Amino acid sequence: MNFLDGHLFPENQQPLIITAAPYAPGWLPSDFPEDIPVTMEAQIQKAVDCYNAGATVLHLHVRELDGKGSKRLSMFNELIAGVRKAVPEMIIQVGGSISFAPEDEGQAAKWLSDDTRHMLADLEPTPDQVTVTVNTSQMNVTDHAEDADFKGTSRENPAIFEAYKEMTVPAQPGWVEEHVRRLTAKGIQSAFQCYNTNSFESVERLMRRGFYKGPLVMNWVAIGGGMDTPNVYSLGNFMRGVPDGAVVTVESNVRNVLPVNMMGIAMGLHVRCGIEDGIWNQKRTAKQSTVKQIEQLVRISHEFGREIATAKEAREISKIGVFYDTVEESLQANGFAPNRNGGTQGFLRKTQ
Repeated sequence: MNFLDGHLFPENQQPLIITAAPYAPGWLPSDFPEDIPVTMEAQIQKAVDCYNAGATVLHLHVRELDGKGSKRLSMFNELIAGVRKAVPEMIIQVGGSISFAPEDEGQAAKWLSDDTRHMLADLEPTPDQVTVTVNTSQMNVTDHAEDADFKGTSRENPAIFEAYKEMTVPAQPGWVEEHVRRLTAKGIQSAFQCYNTNSFESVERLMRRGFYKGPLVMNWVAIGGGMDTPNVYSLGNFMRGVPDGAVVTVESNVRNVLPVNMMGIAMGLHVRCGIEDGIWNQKRTAKQSTVKQIEQLVRISHEFGREIATAKEAREISKIGVFYDTVEESLQANGFAPNRNGGTQGFLRKTQ
């Protein structure tokens, strides 16, 4: 991405898109009962509250009444329908993991099977986005946490801590290609989760080979533990290769969330917050709700002089519902250099 002179001035930046992640599949309701919704009514109201606070993208997971993360697509359908009715303008982004929370104490925190994750393309009503992980990776969400981050929570339990420490993300090339194909066929935008430069480059190759022909919308996921490190060097190196047409949201966890988001706001990028990523305030003197986190980012962005995107603006910036007819059109729209004739497809691609 080209950061030209004046790129830090708010008049040269897009309005800020805030993604809210309020459903917190990695925590138990007892970890923050004041803010983790369990009933369907409460989960819908949480979306309304986040929208009213300034978030225009909802990162959606679902809980069963017993407090466990739901793996039933019918529950996702019910929540999406409820959110659509309550806040129809909000961008609904379904978390592609469905639910990685362990079923019982001592079990691993596992993502569901390839076939089950593919079924996210069959959700009704159709979400606007589904997050798509790219390249199998370690996802040790405890890597940048300190003991105090888990004190008094379920993750203080050694068995549960180990489950999240040992978690991996399955995202083989064949699965990604098929998943993106199914989502595109249903008009659902792939929101790519990029853990480092390598996973971004894999997305670029997907686009150059024609598996994905749409707007490049992605998260830079800086949580360590097999993914990028939350610091300015990693972010700068990642952004160096990203084309100007991309929409990039920065994402981190624990007490890295706020400073990483402040870097994103300053640079003209977009941000994500919520108790899925961290439940404490910056001094760890109290737990901080998703709405309070959104309000904090709204205030900070206004201090920078940067406006908050309306729902209409967020949809236009993210190009929700837009797809392109050809690889060439997709590359040009996103700001990539064109493919070299005959030089990018590989032998098997050329012979088809």
